[in-house]
Amino acid sequence: MDIERELVALRKQIQHHDYQYYVLAQPEISDYEYDRLYKRLEELEKANPELITSDSPSQRVSGQPTKVFNTIKHRVPMLSLSNTYSEEEVLDFDRRIQSLLGDTTGYEYVTELKIDGIAISLIYENGVFYRGITRGDGISGDEVTQNLRTIRSLPLRIYNEVPEIIEVRGEVFLDRKNFEQVNAQRSMKDEPLFANPRNSAAGTMKLQDARIVARRGLSLFCYQLIDHTGKSETRQHLNGLKTLKKYGFPVNPYTQSCETIGEVLAYCRKWESERRNLPYEIDGVVIKLNDLSQRERLGSTAKSPRWAIAFKFKPGQVQTLLHKITWQVGRTGTVTPVAELEPVLLAGTTVSRATLHNPDEIERKDIREGDTVFIEKGGDIIPKVIGVISDLREKSSRPYKIPDRCPVCRTELIRVPDEAALKCPNFSCPAQVKRRIEHYASRTAMDIEGLGEAIVELLVDEGLIRDAGDLYRLEREQLESLEGMGKLSAANLLNAIENSKKQPLDRLIFALGIPFIGTTAARILADHFGDLEMLGQAGVEDLEMLDGIGAKMADSIVRYFGQSEYLRVIGKLRKAGTRFSQEKQLTGDRLKDLTFVITGTLFSMSREEARALIIRNGGKVASAVSTKTSYLLAGEKAGSKLTKARKMGVPVIDEEQLKKMLV
Repeated sequence: MDIERELVALRKQIQHHDYQYYVLAQPEISDYEYDRLYKRLEELEKANPELITSDSPSQRVSGQPTKVFNTIKHRVPMLSLSNTYSEEEVLDFDRRIQSLLGDTTGYEYVTELKIDGIAISLIYENGVFYRGITRGDGISGDEVTQNLRTIRSLPLRIYNEVPEIIEVRGEVFLDRKNFEQVNAQRSMKDEPLFANPRNSAAGTMKLQDARIVARRGLSLFCYQLIDHTGKSETRQHLNGLKTLKKYGFPVNPYTQSCETIGEVLAYCRKWESERRNLPYEIDGVVIKLNDLSQRERLGSTAKSPRWAIAFKFKPGQVQTLLHKITWQVGRTGTVTPVAELEPVLLAGTTVSRATLHNPDEIERKDIREGDTVFIEKGGDIIPKVIGVISDLREKSSRPYKIPDRCPVCRTELIRVPDEAALKCPNFSCPAQVKRRIEHYASRTAMDIEGLGEAIVELLVDEGLIRDAGDLYRLEREQLESLEGMGKLSAANLLNAIENSKKQPLDRLIFALGIPFIGTTAARILADHFGDLEMLGQAGVEDLEMLDGIGAKMADSIVRYFGQSEYLRVIGKLRKAGTRFSQEKQLTGDRLKDLTFVITGTLFSMSREEARALIIRNGGKVASAVSTKTSYLLAGEKAGSKLTKARKMGVPVIDEEQLKKMLV
C-alpha cells in the first residue's frame, strides 16, 4: 500500500471509530489500539506534509486563534419556532394544520427533544466539511468553522456518495458532566460561573482559540438535511434523519413519529417528567410535520414556519421566604450577593441559598430581605431568585441598601468599570487571604494534603499566616496548639507543606492565582520561560505571541507581577525553596548564540513548537525584530515583521531551512 492510500484508509478508520465512540457509545477497539492508529497517522503526515488534508482527524484543532468571526448569509434562512407552554395551544396548532391542509388524517408528526444549545448550520462541499455558521439573526450568522471542527462527533468527511453541496443543521450543546467541569475550572480561577449549559455552549462557541474550545467537550445532534442541488429524493423528514445517520452524523435517538396529536402530547408529558434522566439539558419538544411537500404547502410567516411548533417545559419553580441577603468575597476581591432562604424542595434537592448575581440584579428586581420570592434552577442546576411576590410584602418593608463596605474587612467597596461587580480592594482582607491560600493548597495547584478550608480558617484567624508564603514558616508547636490539631496531624501537615516545595513550576504558576490563568496556560508559561522571574519580566507582546495565551491573559499576568503585594508573597516563596525554575531539556547547541523572531502561520509545526525546537537547541526567541535578531522565521501571512526584517537586512528563513540548520 502506498503512503497516500494508507493515509486515506487511516483517516477513514479513525472517523469510523470516532463515530462508534462519540455517537453510538459502542467502541469497537481499545484506547490503546485507537492511539496506535492516530499515532501512525501523525507520523505519516509529519513525514509527508504535502499529503495533509483539511478533513484529516489530525486537523480538528486549529493552531492559531481566530482574530474575527466573519458574518455569513444563510443559503436558506434559519427561522425560529413559535413557542408554547400550553397543551391547549398545541391542540390549536393541530387544528390549524388540519384547516390549512384540508385534511384531518393524511399527515403525521415527528417529535424531537428540544436540545438546550446553539443552532448551527454545517456546509459540506463534495463530502468535505467546508464551513460552519451560527444561527445569528436567522438571516446571517457568525462563521465558527474552526470551533465546530473540534467536536469529535462531527464528521470532517462523508465517505458515502453525496450531492455536491449539502447543508446539515443541528444543535451544539454541553452535556451536564462537561458543564460541571467547566464551572469547576472557572471557580478555581475565580471567574463568574455559567448559569446553565446553554450559556456555557454559547460562550464556548464565541471563543477565538479552538484549542480552548476542544477542551470544553462540546457535543452535537443533527436534525435536518438540506440538498442545495435540488436533486434530493428525500421527501420525508424521518427519511432525512435516516440519511444523516447513514452519513455518520449524530442524530438524537429519542425522535419519534406520531400519527395523532394525542401521541404528540403523550410524548411531551413523558419527557417533561423524565428529562432529568438524560445526560444533557432539554427545554421542550419540537413538533414538526413529517411530509416535506405538506411543509411547502403551508409555508412560513416572516419569523417562523407554519408546520412546526416548540412545546416548552415549564421551569422548576417554587416560592419561599428570603430571610437575608449575605455577601461573599472571592480571592480576587469580587463581592457577590447570596439569598439566604427558607429551605424548600426544588427539582429534587433542598435549596436554602440562591444566587442574586450582582447588585444591579437586586435593584432591577427590587429584591428585599423578608420578601416571598420565586426561585428556579437555571438550566435545572443553579438556584436563582427570579422574582418577588410583592403582594405578600410587609408594609414596613424598605428597599434593600447595597453595602458600600466589605462585609469582612469593612474596606470601602469599588465598582469595576464596565462590570456589574463590586470589589473589595483590600489585598489583606481576611476573606481574600483565605480563598487565595485555599487555591494555593488545592489538589491541582500545590496539592497540600490536609490544608482544607477549616484549617486555613484557623491559621488565618489565629494570625499565624497572612499569605501562602507564610505556610513555610509554620512551626510544629504553633500547629499543635490549634484546636483539634494533635501531634500527628501537625506533623502530617508540615510534611505536606514541605513536600509542596517539590511541585513543578507550572503548578506554582497556577497556585499563584493569577486571574484567567488555568492549569493549561500555566504549563505553556512554564515550558516557554522556564523560570518564574523571566515570566515576571515578560511584556504583554512577549506573552501574546505564545499559542494559548490571549490578550486578556497577557494583560492579567503583567498586572499581577506589577503589584508589590504579590511580589512580597513571591519573595517568601523563593526564600522557602519552592521550585522557581525548570531545566530546559537541550537536545543540542547548533543554535547557540542565535536569536530568532517567529511570524506568520507555519505549515509543519505550530509557532510554539518552533519556539520550543529553537530553545532546545540552544537558541533564543524574541518578540520583535531588532539589530540583535539573527533570523526571522516566517510562515504564511507574515506581516509587518517581515517588512521590517527586510529593511534591516535580517535573514529570512522558512521552517524547512530551520530544520536544515539542525542537521
